[in-house]
Amino acid sequence: MGRWTQYDEDDYRLPEGMKRIGYDADTGCYYFKDRDGSIWRGEAGSSYSEMTRVSSPRPSTSDDDRDLEGAGSPTRRNGYQLLPTDANKTNINASAYRTLFPFFLLIAAVLLLVWRLVLSPNLSAAPAKLCPKPQTTSYLVQSGDTCWDISKAHHCSVDVLKELNAKVQCDKLTPGAVLCVPGVEKSSKK
Repeated sequence: MGRWTQYDEDDYRLPEGMKRIGYDADTGCYYFKDRDGSIWRGEAGSSYSEMTRVSSPRPSTSDDDRDLEGAGSPTRRNGYQLLPTDANKTNINASAYRTLFPFFLLIAAVLLLVWRLVLSPNLSAAPAKLCPKPQTTSYLVQSGDTCWDISKAHHCSVDVLKELNAKVQCDKLTPGAVLCVPGVEKSSKK
């Protein structure tokens, strides 16, 4: 015969109408509740023993009968569950999102930090002078430009253009790059 039998269950061992409601680890006592809501305490160290009454029934016991841990979804006070307004939609438990909110916040903070440090480091920096040498001005490379075209447009040689822009590679010019070219910025005439 196995170790478990039907005689080990509360339904068999407790008087009719009694229900085990908790255990106090400090005192080693089990607590029970009867039909009218009275609380009873068993002897220390024993699962089923002589019980002594701890408290009398409360005037309203309707809320005590609900199993809060076992409740799948929120219900009204009278025990009826709210129906969804749409037949295909179910009620959503908002507490799940409340527990996930700190993680979403952390992910958002990390993404903002990555965007700030990697993608846009020059947005907050003060604009430096692009062409520090006197008598030079900046030129924004357009699509299809070559070093030869740029030097001819600004009346200089390709060697002078390379001298003013030490890191430029003429075979790899990209649109949007800024080059220093000889000449002074033209002031607008009125």
